[in-house]
Amino acid sequence: MESVTAVFAGTAFALFGVALLIWTGARTILRAPVAHGVSPVASTALATLFGVLFVVLGVWCFTRV
Repeated sequence: MESVTAVFAGTAFALFGVALLIWTGARTILRAPVAHGVSPVASTALATLFGVLFVVLGVWCFTRV
């Protein structure tokens, strides 16, 4: 039963992380702000960091299956 939970959590984390990375990349390519009212460099770096973190967390969950 724990493997079902790990697969669900891994899928959720990985999908969110990949979506965040794609969205951040698209906003960067279009030179649009990632977050309003924040430094463009800081918001892009933070969004990229969290995107990678969520993908790594998703992969880690998949290794627990």
